[in-house]
Amino acid sequence: MLTRKSIKDIMVGIDEYPHIPSDISLKDAIGIVRSAMVDGKSCYQPMLALVFDKKGLVGTLRLRDILKGMEPTFLQPSSTVQGYSEDAAGLSVLWDTLFNKESRERVERPVSEVMNPVRVRVDVNDPIVKAAYLMIHNDLLVIPVLEEGKRVAGLIRMIEVFEELTKDFVENQETMES
Repeated sequence: MLTRKSIKDIMVGIDEYPHIPSDISLKDAIGIVRSAMVDGKSCYQPMLALVFDKKGLVGTLRLRDILKGMEPTFLQPSSTVQGYSEDAAGLSVLWDTLFNKESRERVERPVSEVMNPVRVRVDVNDPIVKAAYLMIHNDLLVIPVLEEGKRVAGLIRMIEVFEELTKDFVENQETMES
């Protein structure tokens, strides 16, 4: 039987992740994220930072977003160029030679230019299967959890959703094998 728990039963507090202002530079954000990783505090998987502005939580910043934000513009894929191949690993050699110059310029941009804006939210009382549906259909690993439709109360992560929704299947299998 599938779980009857709600999101509040398995969500993670927002204090478990580093917080970054949306207007700081990518360079400063790198320092915050690296510090959180080294300290071991505020470094839960998936590793990301929460981006806030005066209105509240506005986005997330993954390690992948940081590296992509450092990549020189001309190495980013373009859907308008005919013949572009996803297998462009050879271009990484060019990135290596430009990493110092081009990337140093790109890390001065604000975090808001490279973050993932929050577009999907759930409520603390929503069922876990709603979070699973939204994660699958929006390709997300975390979703902000709101309390009373306003205040961010925490995050729901794919790992807890997976654990909760699959445990009955494993327990039933073990019972059948006994």
